[in-house]
Amino acid sequence: GFYTNLLLTQTPEHILAQTNNKTQILCELKKEHTGVYWYRWSQGRQHFEFLVFSNTLGKVTYGANVSQDKFSVHEARSHSSYSLHISRLHPSDNGTYYCSVSQSSQLLLGSGTQLSVVDVLPLPPKTTQAPVSKKPVPRITKSKAASRKGPCSPLVWIPLATGILLLVLGLVATAHRLYRLRRRLWLRIH
Repeated sequence: GFYTNLLLTQTPEHILAQTNNKTQILCELKKEHTGVYWYRWSQGRQHFEFLVFSNTLGKVTYGANVSQDKFSVHEARSHSSYSLHISRLHPSDNGTYYCSVSQSSQLLLGSGTQLSVVDVLPLPPKTTQAPVSKKPVPRITKSKAASRKGPCSPLVWIPLATGILLLVLGLVATAHRLYRLRRRLWLRIH
């Protein structure tokens, strides 16, 4: 039987690719294994197809009628990570791809990657940008303002002076409150 499990991490979940391009699916393994199997589930044909097996020694076995030019397996990080490369994509490559390892007479499956191959990729949704108006909106940044009017630009010193003034007023009010409290305590003691 087939079981999905947590010993395999398969990424990404979905791939949308254009005809004649190439793509890859990554499978990371957290346990000892003898090699990785790759399968494709075809929704249209209701068919589970064995594509390729790659053992830890790098020997590759292909399924019946599977093109070796189209599918290749690359191994990385000492047998813990495998990627399936699919080239010259065609809409017939659509399906859900699974990486799999054999563990005590069971096949453990990855979570699956759904591949959709299209002739034309959809355009990204247009962000609502304001149309370029005829009246240019003056955008003044601090650096531009400073370079125009020197380091004492009103854009710089007005907020600065306001902040300092508020700080001083706050300090004066606090000092006055403390003085009155001290005086009251002094009067109470004496």
